[in-house]
Amino acid sequence: MSRVCAVSGKKALTGNRRSHSLRATRRRWNVNLQKVHMVIDGKPQTVRVSARALKTLKSKNAKAVNA
Repeated sequence: MSRVCAVSGKKALTGNRRSHSLRATRRRWNVNLQKVHMVIDGKPQTVRVSARALKTLKSKNAKAVNA
């Protein structure tokens, strides 16, 4: 399963890890995905949503989220 948010489409970012001597090695910043039960097209489904998108859905008072 890929690390992509079902709502916002966010995915992992890549960059460099920097040591004290400034040597660069590759690293990833993964998305904070949470499993959430949502009603999509009238059917309850479990989807992976980023924490930021979940916070936005809750603030918009989305009735589809059962968290």
